[in-house]
Amino acid sequence: MSDEEHHFESKADAGASKTYPQQAGTIRKSGHIVIKNRPCKVVEVSTSKTGKHGHAKCHFVAIDIFTGKKLEDIVPSSHNCDVPHVNRTDYQLIDISEDGFVSLLTENGNTKDDLRLPTDDTLLAQVKDGFAEGKDLVLSVMSAMGEEQICGIKDIGPK
Repeated sequence: MSDEEHHFESKADAGASKTYPQQAGTIRKSGHIVIKNRPCKVVEVSTSKTGKHGHAKCHFVAIDIFTGKKLEDIVPSSHNCDVPHVNRTDYQLIDISEDGFVSLLTENGNTKDDLRLPTDDTLLAQVKDGFAEGKDLVLSVMSAMGEEQICGIKDIGPK
């Protein structure tokens, strides 16, 4: 049996690399969890006692990290849940286009032009006002499960 005989060609992306399994009983408040295929931040966890059918249950209340919607899930504490890989990266703002996209400078000097302006009104106002005033702005971009969104802003002084 050589390695050449075991060549598999995968055509579909199952999204498995975007998450990792973690036992439901070990997920805590302010951790992350996937509920209904959405990456969420846990705001409340309650565990019920072992019942007639033998499993203690964990009740999760979580907020979608991109849309802000509240989601709930009940999972046996011994079962595994999907936990999203959540990354936060800072980029320097270069330009804002008329169609609502931002141009960002990455660590290695390339530009990233595929992100929309934030949907949050206060954050949107901070970005537009700061850019109009000519400030040097650093935007925090949160990414999880193939989605990205601007989630924070830092002012590093005038240009």
